[in-house]
Amino acid sequence: MSYILKTNHLTKVFEGKEVVSSVNMNVQKGEIYGFLGPNGAGKTTVMKMITNLIKPTNGEIEIFGERLTDQSFEVLKRIGSIIEYPIFYDKLTARETLQLHCDYMGYYNQKEIEQVLDMVSLVNTGDKRVKEFSLGMKQRLGIARAIITKPELLILDEPINGLDPQGIKEMRDLFRMLSKEYGITIIVSSHILGEIEQLADTIGVINNGKLIQEISLAQLTRSQTDYIELIVQDIQKTSFLLSEKLLLVNFKLVDDHCIRIYDSTLTPQMISKVLYEHDIEIEAISKKTSTLEEYFLKLVNGGVVNV
Repeated sequence: MSYILKTNHLTKVFEGKEVVSSVNMNVQKGEIYGFLGPNGAGKTTVMKMITNLIKPTNGEIEIFGERLTDQSFEVLKRIGSIIEYPIFYDKLTARETLQLHCDYMGYYNQKEIEQVLDMVSLVNTGDKRVKEFSLGMKQRLGIARAIITKPELLILDEPINGLDPQGIKEMRDLFRMLSKEYGITIIVSSHILGEIEQLADTIGVINNGKLIQEISLAQLTRSQTDYIELIVQDIQKTSFLLSEKLLLVNFKLVDDHCIRIYDSTLTPQMISKVLYEHDIEIEAISKKTSTLEEYFLKLVNGGVVNV
C-alpha cells in the first residue's frame, strides 16, 4: 500500500495547551481523504503543520516518502492548498491572480489559466477585480489557484465555505475529476458529515485534537446495521416480553419509550403480533438502518464504535 502522506505522533502545543495530540494520519496515493471533525477540533492546525506554515511541537510528517523539514522546498512545490480563507491582491483580476501565482511557482502554461477558470466557473469574470468578488467567488478562485499547477497532493481546508448548493455540487464533481483523471491525492476537511460522505474514499475523524479513527467509506458503509425501532408506553413490560416470549437478547433501550431490536430473524409484523396479544400499545414500529451521522456523533461524544 502506497502512502503519499503519513504523520507520526504529530503534536502541537499553543501557550501550554495541547491543541493537536499525537495524530497518526495515513493518506494513500490517489485517494480523497475526508478530514472530519467539529469546529475547533484541530483540523486546520494539522493542515498548517503539513504545509509547513507552523512547526510541530513533537512528531514528524512524511510526504512523498521524505521527512518534512525547513528545507523541504521541492516537496512543497508538489502541493496545492487552501488553508482557512484564501488571500489575494484585491486590485488584480482572477486571471492576473493566477498569472502571478504561476510566475511565482515557475509554471508557464498560459492555456492552463483559462482551463482552470472554466473549471471553477470564473471564466467570464473579465476585468472584474477580486475586491468586487463575493465570498463564494473568492473561494472558487482560491481553489483555482490551488489546482492550477496540477499538484500531486491537494490540501483543502473547508473548501465549500461561502458556496451555494449548486457551487458545492460543482466543486464536489471537480474534486472527484481531479482525483480520478489526474491522479491527484486530496485531503479535504469539513465539519459537515454529508459532504464528506459524498466525496471521500477514507474518513479520518478528529475531535479535541485527537484522531479518533481512520476508516474507508466502503468499510463504514458495510458496517451499518439494520434494526427495528419500537416505540411503546410500557417499556419494562415490553422488554420482558421480548426476552421471555420472543427469546431476544440483542436489543437496546434507547430511552423511556424507545427500543432498538438488532435480531435480523424477526420482522416488525412478528414482533407486533406477540406484543398485541399481551396488551402492549405500540405507538410506532419500523425497520431502520443506523446512519453515518449516528456513527459520527457516537465517536465525537466519546463512544466506542466497533467496525
